[in-house]
Amino acid sequence: MSDCCCAKTEPASRNTAECPVGGTKGLPVELQTVKAVLTNAALRRITAAAHRFCADAECDVVYFADDGTTYSKTDIREPVWQKEPAGARMLCYCFGENEGDIRVEIATTGKSDAVERVKAHIKAGRCACEVRNPRGTCCLGDVRAAVKRVSESLTQATAVSGHAHGRFETSCDVPDRGARCA
Repeated sequence: MSDCCCAKTEPASRNTAECPVGGTKGLPVELQTVKAVLTNAALRRITAAAHRFCADAECDVVYFADDGTTYSKTDIREPVWQKEPAGARMLCYCFGENEGDIRVEIATTGKSDAVERVKAHIKAGRCACEVRNPRGTCCLGDVRAAVKRVSESLTQATAVSGHAHGRFETSCDVPDRGARCA
C-alpha cells in the first residue's frame, strides 16, 4: 500500500499549458480543489474550464484555467506554501504540519516525527489533501522534503556556529558528523 493519501487520477485536460504570467508549466488540479480554496469573491468568477496550479514562487498566480481565467495569491483563503518565503510555511493543510514547528521539534529533540504523524493520519483515513491542499495532491512528499531541508539547515548552522565560536576544530567534531570521520 502506498503512503500517499490521494488516488492517482487522470486530469480533466491532458494538454499541457503554461501559466500566462510566469510561463511555468501548470500542474493539473481538480475543480473541486480550486473551489474549496478560493475566497468568496474569487469563487464567483470560477468556470468549468480545466484548471492548473502554478508552483513558481516568483509568480503571483496560483491557478489558471484553459479559458484564460487566473487566480492570484489574494484569491486564496490560506497562504500557499509554494508562494511563501521559507521559514514557517504550512506544508500539511489537513493536520497543520509546518516548517516552524518542524524546526523547533528538530532543534529540541534532534529529529522530527512529522512524516510519521502524517502517515498515521493517512492510514487512519483522515486525510483530505485532494481538497485542502491547494495543489490538490498528497502533502507527504512535501513534509518529507521539508524535514530533510530543515534538518540539514540546522546541522549546517550548528557546524558554522561551532566553528565560529571555537567549539569545533574540524567537521568531524560537529555533533552527528563524528561517526562518519573515522
